[in-house]
Amino acid sequence: MVLLRNPVHFKTFIAMFYHVKELQFNARVSGPDPAFATLLLEQFGGANGELAAALRYFGQAFAAKKPFPDKYDLLMDIATEEFSHLEIVGATIQMLLQGVNGELKNAAENSEIMQMLEGKAKKEELIHKAMVAPEFLVSTAGGPAYTNSHGVPWTAAYINGDVQGDLTSDLRSDMGAETRAKMVYEYLMQFTDDPYVKETLNFLMTREVAHFQMFEAALETIQPKPFPPGILQSDPRYSNLYFNMSNGTTIRGPWNQGETSQLGEEWQYIEDPIQKVIETNGLLNCEPTGTVRTLQGTDEVNYGLSKERSEEINMAVPLGEQQWNPGYPEKGAIDKNQR
Repeated sequence: MVLLRNPVHFKTFIAMFYHVKELQFNARVSGPDPAFATLLLEQFGGANGELAAALRYFGQAFAAKKPFPDKYDLLMDIATEEFSHLEIVGATIQMLLQGVNGELKNAAENSEIMQMLEGKAKKEELIHKAMVAPEFLVSTAGGPAYTNSHGVPWTAAYINGDVQGDLTSDLRSDMGAETRAKMVYEYLMQFTDDPYVKETLNFLMTREVAHFQMFEAALETIQPKPFPPGILQSDPRYSNLYFNMSNGTTIRGPWNQGETSQLGEEWQYIEDPIQKVIETNGLLNCEPTGTVRTLQGTDEVNYGLSKERSEEINMAVPLGEQQWNPGYPEKGAIDKNQR
């Protein structure tokens, strides 16, 4: 396990992160497989990988610390587990590359791994395969790198849009992230015949399913659950309009007929968007239709909700001197609430 939070109380301080050398799941491999190690890099340094997940939830937790301490605890717990999953993936990649590092260290003469290639043709074949992730041979010498399976370096651009400081938005994003990560593991399992690697991937895939349910349950505890996320309400003139923006067979369904899923408005199907735009002066002269909401009512909700949310946060985080820790526990106490 990696990066346990607050596991030990020392005489004068608490260790905020503490590395335990054993993995959360005992990863194993049957033998080396550099080709699959290349694919597995997708979950080490890819857009839907474990590093992205860990830093996504870690970043989201900060805004939740004071106003929503229960969600802070959830996000930090899952972020910490994701770091442990990053360690599992990295360890698996390292084991799949066994032999590469040692042989590359034999720089004084042709190493055994090169002698085994039996001539120029096989050596060129190895180089060709290595081009998928050349860092294994010329950069990391057989260790995992923070790249995806194409060798593209990890970037915070993968996750910056997921940290918005609004829990209903962040948790919905997290559910999507867990879904994508689950699917990547599902795809990866089809490209290895190693039963040990498959059992590791199965564990990691299953934890994505567990995390999805945790985030979903956390979202349900936010009552009333605001829609739309954030403060400002949608404009009732446009919130239930469906524009038929393509020619051909017209398809109708619950996304463009009947009642809208959240606001309970009646979908207004605009068969001819161009004519609608002309008739309403570019939609400026639209009036709310199929809804009981009004522009005045929307403004009143915006004002009231803005004041309510602002007061809620300010009461939890008053201006002035602050400290992150509420206080250290008594000697020997281990209390999750003191995180």
